[in-house]
Amino acid sequence: MKREELGNLTMFLAVAEERSFTKAAAKLGISQSALSHSMRRLEAKLGLRLLTRTTRSVAPTEAGERLIETLRPAFDEIDDKLASLTELRARPAGTVRITSSAHAARAVLWPVINQLTADNPDINVEVNIENGLVDIVSGKYDAGVRLGERLDQDMIAVSISPKPRMAAFAAPAYLERHGTPQTPYDLAGQNCISLRMATSGGLYAWEFERDGKELRVKTEGQLVFNDPDLIVAAALAGRGIAFTVDGHVARHFSDGSLIKILDDWCEPFDGYYLYYPCRQQPSPAFSLVLEALRYRS
Repeated sequence: MKREELGNLTMFLAVAEERSFTKAAAKLGISQSALSHSMRRLEAKLGLRLLTRTTRSVAPTEAGERLIETLRPAFDEIDDKLASLTELRARPAGTVRITSSAHAARAVLWPVINQLTADNPDINVEVNIENGLVDIVSGKYDAGVRLGERLDQDMIAVSISPKPRMAAFAAPAYLERHGTPQTPYDLAGQNCISLRMATSGGLYAWEFERDGKELRVKTEGQLVFNDPDLIVAAALAGRGIAFTVDGHVARHFSDGSLIKILDDWCEPFDGYYLYYPCRQQPSPAFSLVLEALRYRS
């Protein structure tokens, strides 16, 4: 295959993935007219229309989809082979991409990554904050972070944090006005600040456990957020009772701006795990990040 033909195939895949000549041209660092010319040349050579163009979008034709199915695994394999060449370097190098929740990124990932990248200047780490679960394969991530170790069978999960606890809490002023619940059942009738789940779109049912007895409580209240920081802010404003990971609000318990309640119903649970495909051949850079994050009790 001629070098020009390989370049045209690379450009086609970029257009197909971005669904836009403008975005693909910016990604490739070439002009839009040069990109359009290359696509016309590729279609002429194959004698097939690969892309359907409208004034608003670009989409692969059936022939284009079949070509994508051929190119994507081939190019991914090339990327993997190129990445494996870093093993020949004296020092690990390369980029590691991780998707994570905001709390895990700040509390678990950042302290480790800060030190690791300072000690290893040839390693780059990209952390993307996502509210819901992400398909790390289609998203081209090396790994993801989530609570618990219940993952798909083709994933490897490595513990990267101690077991956390959930905490129910409210501002002192709220508890003075509405009373302090003694059991999860007492949350009925309270103004609870709820979390909207990014994955399912439903409201998170608060999970409690004591002496082996598990209890899920569907709470009600005026306020619903899909961001933990806003939930804490609402609790600090005295707007109701909230429920989130203990470590996320520990400083507010220390200064007395929030009061922890139902503590004997909040037992430790599985902490954060780094997960990645079992079929993935870890690069030296990823292996270094993995070992640095691995939790050792």
